Amino acid sequence: MTDDGTSRPSGAPAESPLDAAESLRIIAAQTAKVRSREPDSRLIFAAWGVAWLLGYLALYLTATGRVGQPQVTEGFSLPAGWAFAVFALSIIAAMVFTVVHSTRANAGIKGVSVSFGAMYGWTWCLGFVAMSVMLGGLARAGAGPEVMAVASNACSCLLVGVLYMAGGAFWQDRQQYAIGVWIILVATVAVFTGLPQTYLVMAVLGGGGFFVGMVLEHLRRRRDPSAGAGFAVAGRPVGA
Repeated sequence: MTDDGTSRPSGAPAESPLDAAESLRIIAAQTAKVRSREPDSRLIFAAWGVAWLLGYLALYLTATGRVGQPQVTEGFSLPAGWAFAVFALSIIAAMVFTVVHSTRANAGIKGVSVSFGAMYGWTWCLGFVAMSVMLGGLARAGAGPEVMAVASNACSCLLVGVLYMAGGAFWQDRQQYAIGVWIILVATVAVFTGLPQTYLVMAVLGGGGFFVGMVLEHLRRRRDPSAGAGFAVAGRPVGA
């Protein structure tokens, strides 16, 4: 008879429970397997750092005439059209890299956080669509090029910062929360520096903030090899 009162077939070997050491080894192996599949946030930090640095520097250098001649509109020097293209392509490339990297790393993972990650990803998309429509309404109301440039940068950075903070609060990720706070602070400073210095502030302090995050994450992983964290569209991975 077994401990639960059921009978065991004659000649069947007795089942021996796993000892504590073996149980801990299995748990550690499974944990390491899951950790190894998490997105590498160092790569994602690097992608966004490069995107912000290149994109905003292109805007700054053309608006100041350091590269090409600035386009003057109502006394305001606009960046060159190709600089806006570089900025847009840099941001899109970082978003695509983040989504692809996070999706591959989280393939097959299920749970409550998966549905939250999906909704969080859609929040990014819908937030930027709504912001673009609102900025369009601001332009129709008579806002000039300089006001539109400052407002578009400030609004987008505010949205990104708040979403970072929301993701950090949900996942209890202080590093992600701190990045969100930093982005909002940098955008606030950039508003008061005036254009085109705004672009330089965003390139150096904004892009630099992501590189600092990359270094801190690398040091954290060296201290604790089992640690891992991932971000989605500039935040936590979709489906994490």
